[in-house]
Amino acid sequence: MKVVMINAGEAFRFRVLVSIIAISGFSQGMLLPLIAVLFEQEGMPASLNGLNATGLYIGILLVSPFMERPLRQFGYKWIIIGGGLLVIIALFSFPLWQSFWFWFVLRLLVGIGDHALHFGTQTWITSFSSPERRGRNISLYGLFFGLGFAIGPLMTGLLHYGKSLPFIASGVLCLICWGFLFLLKNDFPEQQAGTNSMWETLKRFREASRYGWVAFLPPFAYGFLETSFNGVYPIYGIRTGWSVQEISIILMSFAIGGIVFQFPLGMMSDKYGRRRVLFIVLSAGTILFAAASLIDHSYTLLLVCIFIAGMLVGSTFSLGISFMTDLMPRQLLPTGNLLCGMAFSMGSLSGPYVGGLVLQIFKDVSFFTIVSGVFLLVTLTFLSYGRKGKAEEKKEMLPLR
Repeated sequence: MKVVMINAGEAFRFRVLVSIIAISGFSQGMLLPLIAVLFEQEGMPASLNGLNATGLYIGILLVSPFMERPLRQFGYKWIIIGGGLLVIIALFSFPLWQSFWFWFVLRLLVGIGDHALHFGTQTWITSFSSPERRGRNISLYGLFFGLGFAIGPLMTGLLHYGKSLPFIASGVLCLICWGFLFLLKNDFPEQQAGTNSMWETLKRFREASRYGWVAFLPPFAYGFLETSFNGVYPIYGIRTGWSVQEISIILMSFAIGGIVFQFPLGMMSDKYGRRRVLFIVLSAGTILFAAASLIDHSYTLLLVCIFIAGMLVGSTFSLGISFMTDLMPRQLLPTGNLLCGMAFSMGSLSGPYVGGLVLQIFKDVSFFTIVSGVFLLVTLTFLSYGRKGKAEEKKEMLPLR
């Protein structure tokens, strides 16, 4: 009887956490295209439009080195509640004043809040999931975030009824899910010596980078793709002649493609090796985005091409994390996961500004040519990567120097 009660409690906790993640993905997926469209309608240059989108990822990078200590001090529940509160306050504040720097600061707060929320939920789910259900739970975690992120861009359609409505609707949804967090019992991660020292953290960063640097490139490429696609492509799409609704459907088709093929690609990487599958996926992404640049004036062909691209490159981030796990000594896996997240944030940070700047300087270049170029560079790096020993074999545990 006791086992059933524990399982029921864990099931409720898991449902609350994945619901929070789904709403987080929803708000992120909404903000990028929504604010890009609003600034474009105001006549803002594409480079400044993209620069504003970097606020979220600057927030993530700024707070990343300092997340572990408060998590250990206050526990999972209060870190997630604090992060969610920041996001809610920011969402309700957007309609107060449409200003470049005011919205930049709000996006910074959303980045800090979302990172606290994700770090807390992902670590909590990993800690209470049994070994035989851990992979399933983490996959569902990613799936729910992807579903929320895919639906989010559709909120741009509410602009027809008022500029404030999408922000308010998203804030209300976040507030409802946030309230359920107070029903959960707090828990704490296992305490480890040295984890509170900044010097020890820097040493782990250096050691993990030495082992897994090549595995950080796919998350970087996916971060560049995701934010530039959601933050810069709406600008390019409007200039091409697509309506806001058509652009929203294109964005959603990419996200749905990634959701549909996430599990099959993961199974293929288990069977054929992460490095091989990643190389195929990155190569296919390079080719498909190059093809999209040639057909981006045909809506039907573009929609099909982007959906297929989403099926293949939509799992680049998770495959990169899995590849990092193959390369990394076991005691450095938490640091490796953190560095994968930081690489994703750096790609996300550069994507909107670089994409917007290129579109501003080169008027005739296709947005998809930019993305194809980034994937080509990462693919060539993978091709030239020399295997040291057995690349997909976990390293033996080594003491940190």
